[in-house]
Amino acid sequence: MYSDEYPLGIDASHRGAFSVSDTIEFIITVPRCLGAAGVVLRIAADGEDYFDVPCEEFAGNSEENVYTLKLVLSDLCKNKDGGLYYYEFLFLRGWHTLFTDSVNNVDFDLRESNANRFRLLIHSSDFKTPDWFKQKIMYHIFVDRYAKGRRDVCVRDDVEINSDWDNGIPQFAEYPGAFVKNNMFFGGTLDGICDKLDEIAALGVGTIYLSPIFEAYSNHKYDTGNYEKVDDMFGGDAAFERLVAETAKYGIKVILDGVFNHTGDDSKYFNRYGRYDEIGAYQSCASEYYDWFTFKEHPNSYDCWWNIEILPRLNSDNVRCREYLAGTEGIGASYVKKSTGGWRLDVADELSDRFLEEFRDSVKSISEDAIIIGEVWENAADKIAYGKRRHYFNGKQLDSVMNYPLRNGILDFVMHEDATSLYNVLTELYSSYPKCVCDCLMNLLGTHDTERILTVLADAGTDMMTNQELSTFKLSEEQYSIARRRLMLASVVQYTVYGVPSLFYGDEVGIQGGHDPFCRMPYPWGREDKKLLEHYRKLGTIRANENAFNGGDFEVINVDDGFIAYERLKDGECIMIVANSSSLPHQICIDGEWTDLMSGVTYCNNVEVAAVSALILKK
Repeated sequence: MYSDEYPLGIDASHRGAFSVSDTIEFIITVPRCLGAAGVVLRIAADGEDYFDVPCEEFAGNSEENVYTLKLVLSDLCKNKDGGLYYYEFLFLRGWHTLFTDSVNNVDFDLRESNANRFRLLIHSSDFKTPDWFKQKIMYHIFVDRYAKGRRDVCVRDDVEINSDWDNGIPQFAEYPGAFVKNNMFFGGTLDGICDKLDEIAALGVGTIYLSPIFEAYSNHKYDTGNYEKVDDMFGGDAAFERLVAETAKYGIKVILDGVFNHTGDDSKYFNRYGRYDEIGAYQSCASEYYDWFTFKEHPNSYDCWWNIEILPRLNSDNVRCREYLAGTEGIGASYVKKSTGGWRLDVADELSDRFLEEFRDSVKSISEDAIIIGEVWENAADKIAYGKRRHYFNGKQLDSVMNYPLRNGILDFVMHEDATSLYNVLTELYSSYPKCVCDCLMNLLGTHDTERILTVLADAGTDMMTNQELSTFKLSEEQYSIARRRLMLASVVQYTVYGVPSLFYGDEVGIQGGHDPFCRMPYPWGREDKKLLEHYRKLGTIRANENAFNGGDFEVINVDDGFIAYERLKDGECIMIVANSSSLPHQICIDGEWTDLMSGVTYCNNVEVAAVSALILKK
């Protein structure tokens, strides 16, 4: 396959997403022993009927025949901005037909009946993603648990302060899903982040992603009370302005967590408890916000997120609600005007296409460089959510998504020596998403929604523990040692594949913890795992300094039991990553001299990769 996106003669067969202005050419080489009399492309737009296009035979010899087919994508899309297509090749034989079957959108077998088709995503010709975001790493901070600032903040009367930063236990429910107030705070603030910018910059950070900062009752702030105001317990609007100004001096941009699918019931929009001066939807059908929510029976029966009644769901089909959040003067645009770098959109699957399109238009009208990242847990190229196909990467909605599939692939590799699983994930995503999306994927190992990655990698059975058990659980020295070694391997992969590494605060210094809220423990200032921290600083330096990691091409070159090797290529430079998750050393031949950027050791012709380790090799 070749594309106008690539120079003439460069193979693009590892790609599966193209601009509507491209022309792509399929070249199919068929061994004569297969007995095929012809080759046919069978293709269809998503949800439409398939149609067949015969390939043209243009070369051959005694061993093989070669067929070709050109697709002018604007003609295929009938001059629309793009679309999602599925296709397969049929090899016609006298007695029966063979069909291609692909598990990762690139590699395939032949079957005697229809199986897994290839995916072809065609996006608008003007789709691009912000370049500033792609070179360095993202640092994800849960504000209340990162650092206390030197400035006093206003503390609400209904808040419980846990003064034991080093050993305090957060509030937890009796069991997962049970009610918990979430009004216990440890005292982290935005000024506290300002005070730690030297430490953050030393990690190679280019983006700070903040957990929600808007006024809200809870410590996590996913129950927004007022989108127009930064929470006073985090320092308020003034602290946010200081943070944006100070990070800019370090070449760091701040992005915000946009929770636009629901608010809190204790909000100026819903106002269930009457704490706000405005008349909320719960209080009166005459409220200006009444139509922003969906009531089955007013006031106590209403749509809410995952049936959690403190989180009433917003109705983004309501024009005024959508305009308030996603309009040209809406919340999304207003914070970009304040020099923020963009947004991460919570539960993007629950935001309508229209909302996402209007949100993008409004934000990009202020700054084309604003990044928009969606929370999507699966392959986002053909995601179906709530019975509807999503169109995140048509060039009109998202720039990027949270890369949970990569996390799953890395865990399979590191914990189960399953290099094939990692290879299939890397191959499928790289061939499913537009290149500009691949370059800015949010590559994560841990978030506020997952167990701490060290705890996961220890495989200590925490998923079977009660909340009471988790509240005091710590890994043994042996478990910690195993987990740390695995994390050092996993992080090398996270930092060197296509996309942007996202580091959850404290993973770099050994924070442990089970599921929410135990994954949100305070940062252990003065008690950091220095060896792990040095490892992450080195990775961040390599990431920031090596041009190949800034949008370079990606190609897997070797897969074996517990072993994977891949290359990053850009402007004639090549970096080769070799990763071994098995319990035995792995030998690999290399061409010439290569230096490991992590250790500085030079290898010539042969490399032995130690068990549970990785090398980042540069010629």
